[in-house]
Order: sequence, then C-alpha cells, then structure tokens
Amino acid sequence: MDPNDPVFADEEDGGRAQNDLRQQVSATVLEHAAVITWDTVAIFPFSGIELLEPEYCNRVGQLLLQLLALAVREGKVDERSALIADLHRVALERRLAAERLFTFSYLMERTVLDELALSDTIGATSEAWPLVAQLVRRASFDLLAAYTERAQLEPSGAGITDRLTTLYTRPLFDAVLAKELERAGRYGYPVSIIMFDVDRLSDINKEHGYGVGDKILERLGITLRTYFRQHDWVARYGEDSIVVLLTRTDPANTAELAERVRKTVEERLELKDYRDDRTVKVTVSAAVINAPVAVGDTIDPERMLADAEGAVERAKANGRNRVERIDDYAGIQHRPASSA
Repeated sequence: MDPNDPVFADEEDGGRAQNDLRQQVSATVLEHAAVITWDTVAIFPFSGIELLEPEYCNRVGQLLLQLLALAVREGKVDERSALIADLHRVALERRLAAERLFTFSYLMERTVLDELALSDTIGATSEAWPLVAQLVRRASFDLLAAYTERAQLEPSGAGITDRLTTLYTRPLFDAVLAKELERAGRYGYPVSIIMFDVDRLSDINKEHGYGVGDKILERLGITLRTYFRQHDWVARYGEDSIVVLLTRTDPANTAELAERVRKTVEERLELKDYRDDRTVKVTVSAAVINAPVAVGDTIDPERMLADAEGAVERAKANGRNRVERIDDYAGIQHRPASSA
C-alpha cells in the first residue's frame, strides 16, 4: 500500500480530502440525476433480446443512480438497505436477469463518468479525475455486490417460489398485484386476472391419496407456464387454485387463453392411480376478470381477488369445467369528472 496514494491516505488531512471529494461527486451525480437516467434508459432497452418498457427502465435507472451516489458517498452499500430491497423487488417484477441488470449498471457507470467529465472542478481535466473515476467504478461494483448478496438471501425460497408447482407464491403475487393495479391507474391500461381451481381435488385426495393430488398440481403448474408470456405473473393462489395476472391484454384474448387452458387440462391432464390402475380425470373451473382501467381509476386488489373467487364458485355451481367471464369489471372506482 502506497501511503502517498490518496485512496489509501492515512493522514487526517488526506482522509478528510477524500471524504470531501466523495461528497462532491455524490452531490454532482444526484444534481444531474434526470439527465444521467434519461441518457442511460435511452440505450438500455435495446441491450437485450426482450424489449422493456421505458417506464420500467426508468424506475430501474433511478434506483441504480441513487445506489451509485450512495455508494460513492459512503464507500459501501448494505445489502439489507431499503434501496437494495427496492431494486430486488423491481427486478422480480419483470424477471430481469442479473446479466441485464449488470449491463444496466455498467451503462449507468459510463454515463455518470461522461457527465462528471464535464465538471470544471472534478472533471476530466482536473487533478482529482483519476480518483473520481476510481470512486465511481468502485461504487458500481459495490452496489452490484450488495444486490447479489440480497438476491442470494432468497434465490428461490418460500417467499418467492412455491415448491410443488414451481410457480410464484401468494404473498409475492399479492404484492405484485397491488403494484400493477396502482401503475395501471397511473398510466391507463387494461389489467386482467385469471383464476383456475382444480375441480373436486379434495375428493381426489381422499379417494386416491395426496400423492395423486400433488402430482396434479405439479403438472398443472408446468402446463400453465407454457401458455402465458414471460412477464405475466402465474402464482399458486390456494391449496387447489392458481392465479394469473396479465397487463395490456385484450379481453377476448384473455378469455380465449383461459378456455384453451381449461380444454387442455380436460383432454390431457389425466393421471393413473397405480394402486389399482384407475384413471383419474382432471378438470378445472376458471374465472376471468377484465378491467379496462383508465388514468385516475383505482381498484382494490383484495376485492378483485375476492370477486375472482366468487366467479370461480359460480363456475363450479353451474357444472364445473367451465370459464366464468367478467368484462367491464364493476370493481373499478373511476376518477371523478372534473367540473368545468
């Protein structure tokens, strides 16, 4: 370690000078946050195979920038911090792969350095520039390390993935639904949910054993993953039910998807009880709720799920193995019309 290197200076003055520089760099980054985020987001959606919505990229960019500024100022990032938790949650919303998030962070780092280079006091022509660049690069590394540590705390644990169906869990789905409904009301786009419930699963368990019932749920989880888009949210909702959240979808297409799943289950998802070679027929009852949300509208997520449960019960009461469809959802609270 070179005692003359300002990064490792032991002298009190050197430490104070580096701390002042950290504060100055962090403040400058936050001062130009809008421009930096905008420039980075303009590039990032095209850095992978799947295009991402600008609004979503902007949310990721804002979190990355705040974390970068924090890492520069403090010299570290705690994986338990609220900002890291927010970044982890946002990444889960679109199943943003770590590779793409790291790419985003790299692009953010380059944009930050390009912006800082223009500064008269700490820019590329200043004596402090080598240390400034080193602080930013180190901060980028620290925030990604903290994010990785945070993600490893629950890589596929009970809080995220249901072990039997390998679908998302109910608590995670509840959190995502509330966020998506709020966002739909902010920007005005349709939201749909589909709820599937295995018919007579309790009777199947009693007659053929819980091993057969578990196999049905496992197979149903595999089947459902093949029918929906990567950014749709498919989760185990209850003991014998699965729920799907879809955004920006056409009501007819959503209903058609639900019907195709119902028909596929009826035609293909049958199991055999190997104790007596009896075939176990499987069907599902389903509910579809289509909500044409406009800007300013609100929906109570708990009511929406309760209404879906009620629609499933009606499907069962009307003979099972059918889809109950609700369009123009009555649970939408419309924004009051402004007076002239």
